[in-house]
Amino acid sequence: MIASTNTTPHSLFSRDALRDMIYTELTKKAATICVNAHAGQVDKGGYPYCMHPIHLAEQMDDEESCCAALLHDVVEDCGYTFDMLLEAGIPQSVVDALKLLTHEDGVPYLAYVAAIKQNPIARKVKRADLHHNLDRSRLPTGSVSPKRETYLQALALLEGE
Repeated sequence: MIASTNTTPHSLFSRDALRDMIYTELTKKAATICVNAHAGQVDKGGYPYCMHPIHLAEQMDDEESCCAALLHDVVEDCGYTFDMLLEAGIPQSVVDALKLLTHEDGVPYLAYVAAIKQNPIARKVKRADLHHNLDRSRLPTGSVSPKRETYLQALALLEGE
């Protein structure tokens, strides 16, 4: 039960919980690309896939990170190229983060994550991505991600100094 009628829904969550989405023309552009790119895709729990990057974007505290969160899977999973994103008006700083967030074939996962650590935008997005990927409520009941241990190692790598 909520003790005060003045309590906003966001004040009920921990500091790591959802923040308000950053609404700008640039995030609108990134969100539109995200939704169109992931149209028809579903996650392992059967939800529309675009909910995942939107969830990450809601946790970001600046415009560039918000855009990177929205777009973090479009090159790797949807056939977009970095040049297409630049041509669409996505800033170079966001594309630079996306280059790090795009896991290239043949690159060991933890080496990929180690490279992300040096870019503040990519690091922030990847941390949120890993936390969301570890959320068991996204999976069918009783399931555990087969990548759980790897994701935990990746988080430790990103969170270490």
